[in-house]
Amino acid sequence: MNFRAFSVSSILAAALAWTVFPSAAAHRLSSESSSALRCNVTNVALRLPANQTQLFQPNTTLSFLALAVGVQNYTCSNTSTWTNIGAVADLFDISCLANSLIFDAIPSITYCAWNSTPDLITPLDMISVFTGNPDVLGQHYYVPNPAGSGTSPKWDFTSAAYKGDSNAYVVGAKVGDLPAPDTKEDIDWVQLKSVEGELATVVYRTQTKGGQPPTSCTPGSALLSVKYTSQYWFFGSSLKKLHEKEEL
Repeated sequence: MNFRAFSVSSILAAALAWTVFPSAAAHRLSSESSSALRCNVTNVALRLPANQTQLFQPNTTLSFLALAVGVQNYTCSNTSTWTNIGAVADLFDISCLANSLIFDAIPSITYCAWNSTPDLITPLDMISVFTGNPDVLGQHYYVPNPAGSGTSPKWDFTSAAYKGDSNAYVVGAKVGDLPAPDTKEDIDWVQLKSVEGELATVVYRTQTKGGQPPTSCTPGSALLSVKYTSQYWFFGSSLKKLHEKEEL
């Protein structure tokens, strides 16, 4: 893999991101086990913007915290505007950083590197450069809506953190949408309820960075993929907890 195409800015971002992701050794169990060591997040509080009613606090316990690194996908409509048709992202565990001073900035710092990374390099490739062995929770993508027409977002841990557990996923339906607090260039913060799966009963996307398309397009344009990062909060999982450290 050729990383020489990285710009100076991405190298700087990599140096910053190195401080965000603890070394793989800090997240691993003893040599007897290759399973990832995650931190207890049951007492971590979701931080939402004040003076808004679109998103509300959950009434259940936090189960997982993930950093998403991926793309938002768009197609050009007949009205010359981009329409979102889904997303694809890798999900990395950040549970042991929940109480750190840089926690809210993790997506922004990671985005600096991701947005400067050549398109042929995957999120896992990029994060692996920083950590050597990142803790991958799973993947995020879209599937046919199980309750009707269109597509729905899915967060899937069945091939990574809960490999082989067919219930380790959640398909969500949006119940709240809030424009990103910092800039219009960032995709919205959202709250979703589970309609299928046992990974969570409520999911939040927060601390978004990037992901927004240009304001207009020419009908017939090729599919557009826009890089983004965010935090995903998963509440109310009924899955058995795996290899969890003591609470921070």
